[in-house]
Amino acid sequence: MAETYRKILVAYDGSPSARNALEQACRLAKTDKSWIKVLAVLPSYEGDLELIGVSRIGETISGPGQTLLSEAKAIADAADVNVLTNMAQGEPYERIVHVAEDENCDLIVMGRRGRTHIERELVGGVTARVIGHTNKDVLVVPKTASIGWDNILLATDGSTYSQAAEKKAIAITQKWRARLWALAVAYTNDEFSALAPEAASEMVNQAAAIAGAVKKAAAVAGVTCESIVREGETYAAVCAAAKEANASLIVMGSHGRKGLTRLLMGSVTEHVIGLSDCPVLVSHCGPIS
Repeated sequence: MAETYRKILVAYDGSPSARNALEQACRLAKTDKSWIKVLAVLPSYEGDLELIGVSRIGETISGPGQTLLSEAKAIADAADVNVLTNMAQGEPYERIVHVAEDENCDLIVMGRRGRTHIERELVGGVTARVIGHTNKDVLVVPKTASIGWDNILLATDGSTYSQAAEKKAIAITQKWRARLWALAVAYTNDEFSALAPEAASEMVNQAAAIAGAVKKAAAVAGVTCESIVREGETYAAVCAAAKEANASLIVMGSHGRKGLTRLLMGSVTEHVIGLSDCPVLVSHCGPIS
């Protein structure tokens, strides 16, 4: 099987989470012999040009970026990985999306800073917007997490987007000879189950059919897969199942790029990323190479 990802874009801002994301991307690149492009995005200069002087504008703008790229180069050198560096100005998510497209990257790696209340709810504006606007896969790595491929949890709802993620999860499992779990969640609560038990039971059956279909597809590919069905709040069920399976990676599909999903990417994906202890791969439609 060919490399899963041939060219990786790492968004680097010098934070501990970004440093860890770059370190983990280097591990992946070293194994897969992938290229890494490190991107530092600086805000556009909004100061008084007359005060600073034209001759110093370039230095004022590029100086911090060069520092970031030097740090990134040192991290890559320590991992014995060659990286290409790029500095851009503007809105961070726009530049990340643009460079990933322009450089034909097939994976964007970003760090997750922590699990404060705001980050649990919003993940981080840049990360959410990148996922909402790009057609590339995005791997979000928590600040203290490592990339691992031993246990893969696929969260699926049977949609077209989930089917694309399913193919990706099966391919990753094949490559790394990992273990695969396919999780489908019936979104129910105690009140709904009490008032409409037949409808709740039907939802559970539908979830079982979705997870079972993944298990069959995995078997065709020679991959052993365990199907899991859970009831309740979807994002909570995904995170709980990941802990139970000791998942080293959660794979989820992206639900499109229209309307508010451009900014919010979907509450389930957003909450899973914000609460997960392990990296989360958000897979967009498209075959794995």
